[in-house]
Amino acid sequence: MAFIYYITQIQFEFGAIKLLRQECERVGITRPLIVTDPGVKAAGILQKALDALNPSNMRVTVFDQTPSNPTEAAVRVAAELYKASGCDGLIAVGGGSAIDCAKGVAIAATHKGPLKTYATIEGGSLKITDRVAPLIAVPTTSGTGSEVARGAIIIVDDHRKLGFHSWHLVPKSAICDPELTLGLPAKLTAATGMDAIAHCMETFMAPAFNPPADGIALDGLERGWAHIERATSSGSDREARLNMMSASMQGAMAFQKGLGCVHSLSHSLGGVDPRLHHGTLNAMFLPAVVRFNSQAESVRKEHRMERMARAMGLASGTDIPQAIKDMNARLGLPAGLAALGVQRDQFSKIIKGALADHCHKTNPRIASVAEYEEMLEDSL
Repeated sequence: MAFIYYITQIQFEFGAIKLLRQECERVGITRPLIVTDPGVKAAGILQKALDALNPSNMRVTVFDQTPSNPTEAAVRVAAELYKASGCDGLIAVGGGSAIDCAKGVAIAATHKGPLKTYATIEGGSLKITDRVAPLIAVPTTSGTGSEVARGAIIIVDDHRKLGFHSWHLVPKSAICDPELTLGLPAKLTAATGMDAIAHCMETFMAPAFNPPADGIALDGLERGWAHIERATSSGSDREARLNMMSASMQGAMAFQKGLGCVHSLSHSLGGVDPRLHHGTLNAMFLPAVVRFNSQAESVRKEHRMERMARAMGLASGTDIPQAIKDMNARLGLPAGLAALGVQRDQFSKIIKGALADHCHKTNPRIASVAEYEEMLEDSL
């Protein structure tokens, strides 16, 4: 049975941050905890959120220490601050890390036990209830699309990078303001942009039946592929920034259908070395995984390679892997995993994590150990 569910209320426009107070009132948040990170604070975006909230007559608490890859330790600290301050809701202001950290807080502040209890691969999804703290998400990058997604990725105390999935975790409101991404550094724009493109491509290749997701993903891929270079080279290009934020949002709206080996590998490697950026890893793995998936029966039957090629302006589906590598090079991203310090002696640990990851089983071809090793070698 196909399950298709779209529930997020989205405010999408330049200057939408001004609606933050209005959305708090609509959702019923009167004492918010803002979850953000030092970079967002330094860029002045946190202050924009505070100005929109008018904290002179609203009690606002701030946690601004989200790490680049959110951890259970950070979630624990923020959850204690949430409870000590008597907060009744969360506002995530930042990229995917801040939004995912806030989703972890939404669980930890309202549910008992260690966070891993609620991880998808631990059978924890059904343990996440409607007691979760309400969340409003304000993305400041165009990559994960976590502002409209039911999942979060967090490194738990035993160092595994795990997924947490529940419809209760979907933000009650997403405020998508492309203005907040103007001037984002080129390297971060490229890495997060390729993350969005990877979401659109992987979910389109996933075998589940969800035509609305397919349509959203293809349109997101077309927007992302056409505008990522402009957004990277010119941080003030408003049209490019708008389309990249849309591609990011669309990728996450679509990936309720499932992702695949790109993400099972990047989740695992991100747990092995938390210093590595998730979007960059997705860009490194995408060519090898697309090549691997091109032989899947469902991909061939539905002509999915050719449909993606058309969205990307390419002549043939067989051109996609090289086109991604060429795009990575033009964006100034690393040539492969070796440039990030990844070594072959890490392969067995990466593969072990990938086989256990929740994205492994939604790939159109179920990869074996040997096939994962080949993809890693191809991405090195």
